[in-house]
Amino acid sequence: MKKIVRMREMADNQKGLIQKVTARGEMGRRIREMGLVPGNEIQIQGRAPLKDPVAVRIKDYVLTLRNNESDRILVEVEVPDP
Repeated sequence: MKKIVRMREMADNQKGLIQKVTARGEMGRRIREMGLVPGNEIQIQGRAPLKDPVAVRIKDYVLTLRNNESDRILVEVEVPDP
């Protein structure tokens, strides 16, 4: 079963498909320039000890995002059926 969640809510090593970027202005432009655009697949690599920032693998590189940035990226993920 598929579900739309904020990137911040994804588990470590979980994969998903970006559906929407809700950030506007300068932040939205920066996020899109990093390759975080609808249709791209991402995987959560890990988090810092205090859960901020989050490391994300996209294509063949890893980047880090603050939680306030990852809250603005909606991702479709696979969730197990109950």
